Amino acid sequence: MPPRGSSKHRPGFHVIVLALGFIVGGLMTQVARRFLPAGAVKEFLTSGVTPQVGAIPIDLIIIKFAVGPVALDVSLLSFLGVLVAYLIARSLF
Repeated sequence: MPPRGSSKHRPGFHVIVLALGFIVGGLMTQVARRFLPAGAVKEFLTSGVTPQVGAIPIDLIIIKFAVGPVALDVSLLSFLGVLVAYLIARSLF
């Protein structure tokens, strides 16, 4: 019997499910922002936190470039997408 709390799936599986959940949640957020009428429900479902990392300069002597800025838009619908992806993956596998 495996130890309690262990998972039968590899970490890559969980990363893929998490990424797919955020993609589906982001899609639901964009659809809600576009089609829901203005009001409290739209504000509640689509408002979120957007952490951002500015441009990071990289100097390799021969070549210089900058990466960024990189931002992540996280809303309630994003978390709902992750939950739905997790439940579907858990029921399938």
